Amino acid sequence: MNNLVIEKIDHFGRGIVRIDHDIYFIEGALPGDIVDIEIEKSKKNIHECRVINYIKKSDYHIDNICPYFLTCGGCTFMNMDYSKELEFKEQKIHELVNKMLKINVPINKIVYSDNIYNYRRKITVHGNELGLYKSKSNDIVKIDKCYLVNEKINEVLTRLNNYKSNNKCTVEECTIKVSILNEIMISLYGSFDYDHFLKEFNDIDVIYINNQLVSKKKYIKEKLFDYFFNVSNHSFFQINTNMTEKLYELVINNIKDEHYSNALDLYCGTGTIGILISDYVDNVVGIEEVEDAVKDANENKDHNGIKNINFICGKVEEYIDSFRDIDLVIVDPPRSGLENKTRESLLKINPKKIIYVSCDPATLMRDLNDLNKNYNIKEITPVDMFPRTYHVESICVLERK
Repeated sequence: MNNLVIEKIDHFGRGIVRIDHDIYFIEGALPGDIVDIEIEKSKKNIHECRVINYIKKSDYHIDNICPYFLTCGGCTFMNMDYSKELEFKEQKIHELVNKMLKINVPINKIVYSDNIYNYRRKITVHGNELGLYKSKSNDIVKIDKCYLVNEKINEVLTRLNNYKSNNKCTVEECTIKVSILNEIMISLYGSFDYDHFLKEFNDIDVIYINNQLVSKKKYIKEKLFDYFFNVSNHSFFQINTNMTEKLYELVINNIKDEHYSNALDLYCGTGTIGILISDYVDNVVGIEEVEDAVKDANENKDHNGIKNINFICGKVEEYIDSFRDIDLVIVDPPRSGLENKTRESLLKINPKKIIYVSCDPATLMRDLNDLNKNYNIKEITPVDMFPRTYHVESICVLERK
């Protein structure tokens, strides 16, 4: 199909064209682009397409720097001016509030990122190709570098590719992490000569092969503000450290001028938020189901000298009903949002304030629909944790009615 004018983009960053009763979703097309397309997949009147020719590009269409753009599926806006990307993400929050909440909610300006490239401190590559999954596929696209990750990760990726080429080994999956203190962790799955690999990569701080620690150190160390955090193999830690400080500063600013006796930090990971708010709360309890993360959280508590926080290993929905007299709850759930039981329990506990850190605005709106029974939604602040992608983080502050 030829000479299609892109009307707008959807919440996943795809260009949209409507013709009669048919809708065409077009990867890599921006509003104002005029394009020729090829349909890749159709279901009834919904068509998924790709651009085969740009007849005219919009004013905010920029040159793409990545050879894997729209192939590996990791990026969305490599061809979009950053100011327009921020506008899209703000508008996405507004549209979801209007569609799903249908109430007036103050939405602040998005907190932008100082770095839109090389900000990620973690990557997972797959298969012997050491590649990323192709968009909407289990096929693997071999990559030499990723423009979103820290350059030290790209250096390690190059070394792994060279090692794999020169030695008999089979890779199933590899995760590379680098901390803001420049400590590096590699976690490999596959068939390796452990001793030989360790000798070749003896400058890497932490190495796991097939979930077995083969290096002397088992953690890399991260830093947020004046606090240090151990991060082990299976522990979650935000991948964009600079923006994480901006994100958590919003949390702190919303509690520091009030007194709270008892706080819950739900889905607490390695204990970052709970530790950061410990100066403003008498007692904090963090709940996290990943055992390694809870071990890290307890060590983080100890070496930061925090005395007023305790961590529980388990599912939030299984423990939350045991708490009463809670006046502050902070939740930072996975993309799936809060479990039904967790939402119900929060309404029963009825804390004075809830701060919801969300990585998926659609599930945030779903959860807010329930919490709105007891709470006024004071504000939502979008935060651009993941530049060049359609993802947008946000912080929502709820106050008891």
